[in-house]
Amino acid sequence: MRLSMPEDLVSEALRRALAVRQPAAGLLVHSDQGSQYAATNFKSLVTHHKAVQRISRCGNCYATAHAESFWSRLKTELLDGGSFRNLSEARLEISHYLAYYNAQRLNSALGYLAPNHFETHFQTASQLCAT
Repeated sequence: MRLSMPEDLVSEALRRALAVRQPAAGLLVHSDQGSQYAATNFKSLVTHHKAVQRISRCGNCYATAHAESFWSRLKTELLDGGSFRNLSEARLEISHYLAYYNAQRLNSALGYLAPNHFETHFQTASQLCAT
């Protein structure tokens, strides 16, 4: 996180995620129309990893509804109308929230499982179906 969102910040975040998760070709990368996501370096990174970038059309929040829902939850549950005192506090609080959200927070769209648990169940079921 930084005080601003330059292109290299979003490219580095995607680069790190791709390195950690090593997704198969065809990964969908959802973004808005921000210049960071239209930049040559970001688009090259997406293409290099055989991912597909989905950019929401102007005024169409439904294309990225899951991401928009997450940010709405984060703002509601973490900030409750307030703000962070500084960037260090934001980094700390958001990292704690992400750990909670992924490991413990039940999500109705995922059958009332936390995202990590849903992913584990999905991967197990996929492996069973493949055999």
